[in-house]
Amino acid sequence: QVQLVEHGGGSVQAGGSLRVSCKFSGSVFYMAWFRQAPGKEREGVAATNIITGTIDYADSVKGRFTISRDNAENTLYLQMNSLKPEDTAMYYCAADRRLMSRTNLYLSPTSYTYWGQGTQVTVSS
Repeated sequence: QVQLVEHGGGSVQAGGSLRVSCKFSGSVFYMAWFRQAPGKEREGVAATNIITGTIDYADSVKGRFTISRDNAENTLYLQMNSLKPEDTAMYYCAADRRLMSRTNLYLSPTSYTYWGQGTQVTVSS
């Protein structure tokens, strides 16, 4: 059984940095970070194919966010730099075991079966 637990959200001023983490258990092939702001749809932020190492980012965070994984600690990270007020959202860790035939599926919420409870990130201007 796959379990995901996020940590590390908080509040920061624009231009600052935060790192969120996701402790996971169980065997998965894909892991990702999503976010959802009030009144908006859940959107993919960053994702990784654990087997091939392929990574994909949403255009809105490229160059500012970095997804990484510590296999020894079974932990997925999202390092967020140069944060903007529009990055404010609940951030969710997601994982799945099913094969994704195209990279553009990595950031689709429907590609993932397992979800964490979320951690809030608030960026003030």
